[in-house]
Amino acid sequence: MLEIIKEPWPWYVAGPLIGLTVPILLIIGNKSFGISSSLRHICAACIPANISFFKYDWKKESWNLFFVFGIFLGGIIAAYFLANPNPVEITAKLSEQLNSYGITDRSGLLPKELFSWESLFTLRGFIMIVVGGFLVGFGTRYAGGCTSGHAIMGISNLQWPSLVATICFMIGGFIMANLILPYILSL
Repeated sequence: MLEIIKEPWPWYVAGPLIGLTVPILLIIGNKSFGISSSLRHICAACIPANISFFKYDWKKESWNLFFVFGIFLGGIIAAYFLANPNPVEITAKLSEQLNSYGITDRSGLLPKELFSWESLFTLRGFIMIVVGGFLVGFGTRYAGGCTSGHAIMGISNLQWPSLVATICFMIGGFIMANLILPYILSL
């Protein structure tokens, strides 16, 4: 059984399992799925400031904080008990491209040349981590939700704004991966 959990699941198994969270949440408690709103709930609970954006009954949404904690805990369990000890497998062409940018570390899920405290203080690392994080946060707030909320919950509820947001997420991802990222990696 443990070997089945350690292996990647095919899309036709994992996709429906993720998709089933939508009707389960709706049937059980008429709840909406999304991760980015949890940060707002945490800020509303912890920041006693007089900011109107954080003045709402966050306790009604506390189930979402437990859901996010479960994701966090699941990630820790997977990292410590289900981790694959082998290096990440990538194609030879991608390996050549990464080598040309000076990215040679394949020991973990994320290359240390891009995601480490040392790289944070380089121009490339600052752009990838700090500017990238800001853009993700800004985009999430501007779009009114994250990819999980829009692509999984919103589209399954036939919400037109979620379809538009998901299309924009995809276009932005293609532009970033194919046009902007090679330039940043060459810095």
